[in-house]
Amino acid sequence: MSAQPKETLEEMLKLLGFSAKVEASPLDEGMILDIDTDDPGRLIGRQGQTLSQFQYVLNRLLFRQDREAPKVTLDVGNYRLKSREALVSKAKEAAEKARRWGDVVELEPMNAFERRIVHNALKDHDYIESNSVEVEGTSKKAILLRPKQ
Repeated sequence: MSAQPKETLEEMLKLLGFSAKVEASPLDEGMILDIDTDDPGRLIGRQGQTLSQFQYVLNRLLFRQDREAPKVTLDVGNYRLKSREALVSKAKEAAEKARRWGDVVELEPMNAFERRIVHNALKDHDYIESNSVEVEGTSKKAILLRPKQ
């Protein structure tokens, strides 16, 4: 049975009591489903946690229906785009501080998705290296930025 990402998401939203429209767009790796709803905050959750967990559940359902199903990214009102831009901006500011001060700058603990965005944003900087380090008591990791020797 072939997975139907847009239709599956619409049914999930309906069952959860959300009145929403879903737009599907292709991505390099999979697809993005943009949700238009009157109550975006409830769907996004604190720091996007609800949206991330909802995306995880949807992808698990789709994978069970079809092991070849595309990976789906959920967005609500361009939340992901805006948060990505803010994260990249914060990473570049921290990298500039590390370069200017010649010392290590630590970014707050982040999940794997956020860390990948930061590492990719800084990978072409000749003067900075970034490393993820464990943060005790959490599943998240912090990123340390230090000047290259």
